[in-house]
Amino acid sequence: MYCLSCGSTKQAELTAEMMIHFRGLEHLDKPGVLLFPKIRVCLGCGLSRFTVPETELASLAKCTLEAKSYTLKESAGAVVLPFRIAY
Repeated sequence: MYCLSCGSTKQAELTAEMMIHFRGLEHLDKPGVLLFPKIRVCLGCGLSRFTVPETELASLAKCTLEAKSYTLKESAGAVVLPFRIAY
């Protein structure tokens, strides 16, 4: 599989623990969503991708609809969120 950012084939699949929070002071009372996703990290540029499992995705969608501040693209059961790791 090639990196979507730099085209490198040097990638690693890792397991992570992360807490997703909604941004903004008005969302401080909302609990975060705890995830343990598998992350694919490009060892060339640091681009990382993970998929939110359906159960956690439902929690995110529920909070999102309540907050009405965020939108999620419809997907077949999961959302892929690309992000970069800062060094």
